[in-house]
Amino acid sequence: MTGKLTTVRAGALTTVQDAGRRGHAHLGVPRSGALDAPAMRLANRLLGNDPDAAVLETTLTGCALRPDRAVTVVVGGAPCPVTVAGRPVAWGAPVRVPAGAVLDVGPVTAGVRSYVALAGGVAVEPVLGSRSTDLLSGLGPAPLRDGDVLPVAAPTGRAVTPVAAPWPAPPAELVLPVRLGPRADWFTPAALRAFTSAAYRVSPHSNRIGLRTEGPALERAAAGELPSEGMVLGAVQVPPDGRPVVFLHDHPTTGGYPVIAVVTEPALAAAAQAPAGTPVRFVLG
Repeated sequence: MTGKLTTVRAGALTTVQDAGRRGHAHLGVPRSGALDAPAMRLANRLLGNDPDAAVLETTLTGCALRPDRAVTVVVGGAPCPVTVAGRPVAWGAPVRVPAGAVLDVGPVTAGVRSYVALAGGVAVEPVLGSRSTDLLSGLGPAPLRDGDVLPVAAPTGRAVTPVAAPWPAPPAELVLPVRLGPRADWFTPAALRAFTSAAYRVSPHSNRIGLRTEGPALERAAAGELPSEGMVLGAVQVPPDGRPVVFLHDHPTTGGYPVIAVVTEPALAAAAQAPAGTPVRFVLG
């Protein structure tokens, strides 16, 4: 039996996300998908879903939802208060929501993005093999608005083994391991030293496209501009203001500003949970 989910409160930015659209960069389509993929997969695991079943990714202020049939949900990722029909329920563990009751996912108490997984998964139509919302290309469903209705698939019926869910805490300091290149030679030796030793902070202008930083400007050794070239997830691009930008899942697939380094992909989940003002260090590794 499938069901429907009505959006009572959409929040600041709530999108449908799964594992994303891999293999389409040559068409100009980025991967997209959940920024904190480990949180998405753990929430799905606790429900017996496929690990990459589509979930809702909220941003800072949460959301509120009303199912038309009873459904089991897990809210994980960034910690936040959760209520059903006005009564507090568990965060980070399966919770039963009766038909017609409002599930309210409150503002985060730490971190940035919470994940709302539903038994069976969100069942919007896939585009290029994914149900993810892509804010850059506009593929997938639009960000949720009040009153939107989403389909929910029938539960898988798999038995779920209880686990002690190891939800990571949002980072007090964001340490991003990087490998220099491919355009590190476009920067002065002093800029390269500053990049891996100076203290940066997460900028409030960060989004799903990129984590922007505030801190020392990196001086170029080369003048002029590059022709546009391919960009990968985790690329650290340096625009004209000299402040590094770490490309996240909705990043453009090409760009003309030099890439000083690339962040190793496992570290990007923590970047998804680093609020504005979080200290950032880039370390070689």
